[in-house]
Amino acid sequence: MKKPLKSSGAKGSPLLVKALTQSEQVKDKVETCAVELSEVNTVLKGELIEHLPLEDIQLALEQSAHVEHQVQECAEDLHQVNRNLAKEISARKKLEKRMDDTAAEEEKNRYLAYHDTTTGLANRALFNDRIEQALAQSERHERAFAVLFIDLDKFKAINDAFGHGAGDKVLQTVATRLQACVREEDTVSRIGGDEFLCLLMEVNDEADVAHIAEAIVRTTAEIVPLGETQLKVTASIGIAIYPRDGTTAEALIKNADSSMYRAKQKGEGYSFFNPSE
Repeated sequence: MKKPLKSSGAKGSPLLVKALTQSEQVKDKVETCAVELSEVNTVLKGELIEHLPLEDIQLALEQSAHVEHQVQECAEDLHQVNRNLAKEISARKKLEKRMDDTAAEEEKNRYLAYHDTTTGLANRALFNDRIEQALAQSERHERAFAVLFIDLDKFKAINDAFGHGAGDKVLQTVATRLQACVREEDTVSRIGGDEFLCLLMEVNDEADVAHIAEAIVRTTAEIVPLGETQLKVTASIGIAIYPRDGTTAEALIKNADSSMYRAKQKGEGYSFFNPSE
């Protein structure tokens, strides 16, 4: 009698369940064949020793033929089990690939939701999130941080004269240079057009911020090679420091923006927020 399959509580696809059921059935059939073959061997051995009646030998040979037929069925069933398992493996590999593709697409969408497609920098949404984190941390630990509003001077002239492809090349080059001027914990963001925001964490005084602003002004002004053409832009930077120049993201960005226009008008490169001006 075939043994009933024990339920393990595991769930699987219908094809896998079928293959496992067939495998268990083949196992039971092989065990039965082994028992019957042992009986045949016992009879034939007895014939050699005791010269059993011809009828017993004939029955043993018939049983042997039956066992041979059963073994052939087991081989065929086993081939079918292997085919079903191969199909299941193929189906699972396809499912894993779809899951990997979906995860990669989700990761890509998350990246695009928080990064500028032209430069790869953080976009305004990510910058807003970072500055809110900075506000919470700085308030809790009584630490200062700075917001830099950066605008490229006369960038529109490059787009008009050389096209948007050249403008994008300039933006990408400037983005790389900006990131090289700040630390890993700082955030550089492109918020649109030729405007950037930079969040400098845990600054000690104006001198620290001025050092970084000077580096940005200096590196931004370096030549941007474009084939045989050499392009050049300069940057104007406005600076607001928490909590001195504002205690909200809106106030800090607004004050850094107004300081940037003052720096641009005076040609100073960068300017700290001064409420009296």
